[in-house]
Amino acid sequence: MTVKPRTIVIPGASDGIGAAAARQLAADGHRLVLVGRTASKLEAVANETGADAAIVADFAHLDEVRRTASEISKLCPTIDVLANNAGLIAGSQCVITDDGHELTNQVNYLAPFLLEHLLTDRLVASRTTVIETASMAHWFGDVDPDDLDHDRRYLSFMVYGTSKLALLLHTRQLQRRLGRKGVVAVAFHPGVVATNFGHGTGGLIDRVYGSAAKVVLTTPEQGADSLVFLAEATPGVDFRPGSYIIRRRPALTRPCVNDYRLAAQLWDATEQTLGLA
Repeated sequence: MTVKPRTIVIPGASDGIGAAAARQLAADGHRLVLVGRTASKLEAVANETGADAAIVADFAHLDEVRRTASEISKLCPTIDVLANNAGLIAGSQCVITDDGHELTNQVNYLAPFLLEHLLTDRLVASRTTVIETASMAHWFGDVDPDDLDHDRRYLSFMVYGTSKLALLLHTRQLQRRLGRKGVVAVAFHPGVVATNFGHGTGGLIDRVYGSAAKVVLTTPEQGADSLVFLAEATPGVDFRPGSYIIRRRPALTRPCVNDYRLAAQLWDATEQTLGLA
C-alpha cells in the first residue's frame, strides 16, 4: 500500500511495538515524532529511523505529559496520526504517583486523555487519526467512574484490564465528541507481545511475559502490524471510526464498551480527576 507521507506522533516508542512500528513507518517514508521514557533507548530508535524529533518523557508525571504536548505543538503544525502506545502494568502493590493517581491508570489512561485534551485544537485542525493501544485484557476490567484510582480494591491484572477498558470507552466517546469535526478515533489489540512489558511485576504477569513464555508470544513486529496498518489506512474505507481492531479486522468488545452513558460518565469523571472540568 503506497501512502502519502504523514506526520505520525508515537508515545511509547522507545521499545517494543512502538519501536517496531516506528521502524516500519520510517521505512514507508513517514515523518516521525517519537516519545519515550528511556533516553538511551529512544535515542537509538530515533537515530535508526531518522525521526524528526525524540521527546523524553515519563507519563508517570503529568507535568511531563503537559511538556510533551507543548513540544509536539511546536514541532508539528499538522498531526496526521497520534498513536498513544505508552503503557505499563504495575506490580502487586499499589503505587501512587506524585500526581496522586494509581500508576497503571495514570500511564495507560489518564496520560493519553490529558495529552489529547491539550492537543485538541491541533487534532481537529489536522483531522487526526488517534490510535489507542488497547488489549483483550479489557475483558477482565471493571470501570467505576467514582473510583478511577482503585482506592477500594487493587489487583494488578484487574487494574491493567480496567485501564484498557477505559481506553476503549474513551475511544468511542472521543469519536462521538470529535468525529463530526474530522477527528477519527480507533483502538487495537497488539497481541501478547514478547517485550520487557510486565518484567519484574511478580506473580502471573511476570510468568506470562517471562523468558520461558516468549517462544509462544507475538513478536514486537507482529504486534506493531495493526498500528502500522491503522496509521496508513483510510478511515471509513479500511476501518470504521470508533472501532476496535485485532489483526487488521474488527473485533468484539465487552458489551459495556457500547454503553454511551458509561462512556460519558467516565469522560466527565476523568476531566474532574485531571482538573479539566
